Amino acid sequence: MTAVAMTVNGKAVTGDVDPRTLLVQFLREHLRLTGTHVGCDTSQCGACVVHIDGKAAKSCTTFAWQVQGANITTIEGLAEPNGPLHPMQEAFRENHALQCGYCTPGMIMSAVDIVWRKGNDLDENTIRHELEGNICRCTGYHNIVKAIAAGAKAMEKSPMAKTA
Repeated sequence: MTAVAMTVNGKAVTGDVDPRTLLVQFLREHLRLTGTHVGCDTSQCGACVVHIDGKAAKSCTTFAWQVQGANITTIEGLAEPNGPLHPMQEAFRENHALQCGYCTPGMIMSAVDIVWRKGNDLDENTIRHELEGNICRCTGYHNIVKAIAAGAKAMEKSPMAKTA
């Protein structure tokens, strides 16, 4: 067993895990944070995207021990527990950017990272290119692209959108 310690959604967490334990397994099975989904286990679909030290990463190909001491944000930690939704979450809701919802947490976490890296004025081509590592099998992406553009604009005005 390997001891791991990290901060997840602002809370210090520790655990003893098999060295082969993936971050997505640690989050889901040890911490019961089930918003991060497992879609493919091969880093293809993006359902498992979380933020590691402020950058989007696929947790299905990251070992838990690799993020020792890191700050992890999952979809559950994007907004305050009893507060309003993060602007990107609200934009997905307002723009009907989900159907079955399985890819939605990873899409939202990727979208926030896109805004942090590319800014608040995103065009359709940039959004579609940046979403290359996220697969949605239901929606056809049209409303997802609309939501990310709207969320990016809303994040510009929101103090809660600067950190996560």
